[in-house]
Amino acid sequence: MGPGDALLAAGAGLLAGAVNAIAGGGTLIAFPALLATGLPALTANITCSVGLVTGYAGGAVGYRRELADQVDRLRALGPPALLGGLTGAVILLATPSSSFRAVVPYLVLASCLLLAAQTRLAAVVARRRAHTVTPAASPVTTPAVPAAGAQPPTARTVTWPTRFGVLIAGVYGSYFGAGLGVLLLGVLGILLTDDLQRTNGLKTLLAFGVNAVGVVVFLITAKVAWGYAGILVVASLAGGLIGARIARRMHPALLRAAVITLGVVVAIVLLVRG
Repeated sequence: MGPGDALLAAGAGLLAGAVNAIAGGGTLIAFPALLATGLPALTANITCSVGLVTGYAGGAVGYRRELADQVDRLRALGPPALLGGLTGAVILLATPSSSFRAVVPYLVLASCLLLAAQTRLAAVVARRRAHTVTPAASPVTTPAVPAAGAQPPTARTVTWPTRFGVLIAGVYGSYFGAGLGVLLLGVLGILLTDDLQRTNGLKTLLAFGVNAVGVVVFLITAKVAWGYAGILVVASLAGGLIGARIARRMHPALLRAAVITLGVVVAIVLLVRG
């Protein structure tokens, strides 16, 4: 690994960590950067999963205020997220390198579609929340930001379809991480009724759990480019902490468009190279 490759990985990790906290899709930045250094697609994907896990951790720390009273939701949704992460990691390791390389362009395009749909998903979430949270609504159907003295959302507000959606998102996210945050935000935003920032905080911590359990599996198999992973770990942690602060102030549409454009270009290049 030369100095140029190290700088490329560091810059990609910092930006990917911030993008994951703001709009999602950070893997679409780190993954092609690692491909550019000459790593095989499967190794680059696993190294991204290991290196970017701290970015999710940093984002979760940045959202600790929104997570403070969602412990019961985490207890309900944590197990399916972890199970999904474990399943996706096992499937990835069982996939031959040549097969993964062939499917990568389509995974990248699928991630771009998820990011492109994020605005519509957010609109659906906003409409559902506006429809549900009305003066006539009962406390059971109005788990928005709790007033002082109100009981926080409990596991009883988490339905089995929500658990199943988180499980499927976990499988996808551990197999190929790009778009995991968007997919989780869609599941949680549509099936739970709450403030968007609180939902985003819950999404970030669940995404960290998905990636963390996958990383444990990947570390056991040792199919990691350790030098690049170490750089990404540090850079994405810093990026995640910065991104969580920016997310409260920044409209992510411009950033999302840039990430989607990059992803489409990467997918086209991979398809042309065959």
